Amino acid sequence: MLLCIPSVLSPEEVAAFRRRLDQADWTDGNATAGAQSSLVKKNRQLPEASPLARELGDQVIDALGRSSLFVSAALPLKTFPPLFNRYGVGEGFGAHVDNAIRPIRGTHARIRTDLSATLFLAGPDDYDGGELIIEGPFGGQAVKLNAGDLVLYPASSLHRVEPVTRGERIASFFWIQSMVRDDTERTILFDLDQAIQSHAAKAGQGDPLTVQLTAVYHNLIRRFADA
Repeated sequence: MLLCIPSVLSPEEVAAFRRRLDQADWTDGNATAGAQSSLVKKNRQLPEASPLARELGDQVIDALGRSSLFVSAALPLKTFPPLFNRYGVGEGFGAHVDNAIRPIRGTHARIRTDLSATLFLAGPDDYDGGELIIEGPFGGQAVKLNAGDLVLYPASSLHRVEPVTRGERIASFFWIQSMVRDDTERTILFDLDQAIQSHAAKAGQGDPLTVQLTAVYHNLIRRFADA
């Protein structure tokens, strides 16, 4: 499932992020690339252990917790501390697949990367090129969202970032280990949850059908979830 989630960050939050990021020291993006990815990756990245990356990353995590659509789609168990990158003119990231397991720097923890996420911090008018291309069963889908919007997609997907030809593409990116590792099962649960919420908005939370469908949803969670 590929899902675009609007307004994870408000315009005011995006502006505050950009003020901080525009004054930051950026390093070579290959610092977090695997052996294969490093051959096709050309961008800059906020150092993973920098206090600014941790501070802004915590704010992203807080914003994700406020997004019911993100929680419904991802069913997050663990979220990798968000990272930040920027692509200038001539920079891009060739076709690659994200590492299946990611250790969290400075800890003994690691996560299985079920889902990849990109939170856009520059709007489509700020740069040309820079589209995130996500390959799927029906070909590649180009994603270029408004600042503050997020795209969520299976980490197993082959994907790339097209070279930037004008301006700068700035984003946060991270991975999620879901309680439900199978993408098809997550999609079924997401569709069911959205249908329940739509029905409940019309009929009420106490409506017998709402109650019955909610029970089905939670029983499916019990069947599918690792946690």
